[in-house]
Amino acid sequence: MDYSMKMRGTCCPQVDFSVVDGKVTNIHFLGGCSGNTQGVAALAEGMEVEEVLQKLEGICCGRKPTSCPDQFAKALKETLVVKSK
Repeated sequence: MDYSMKMRGTCCPQVDFSVVDGKVTNIHFLGGCSGNTQGVAALAEGMEVEEVLQKLEGICCGRKPTSCPDQFAKALKETLVVKSK
């Protein structure tokens, strides 16, 4: 299933991704720090959703209470809620 989620409190306004058989694929951050978001996308590609959540949830960016990886984790959590309905 394909998702497009708005991000809050980060330089990156949106992340697009798919979840197939419990694994995250086709991750694309729009905007943000290009090297960092490409790195997160490359590392998370093909990983189980739960593993990505464990690794990325709660990461802060400087003094901000969130980050692109943290917002991506929140978007993944939202997909779990959507799928369970």
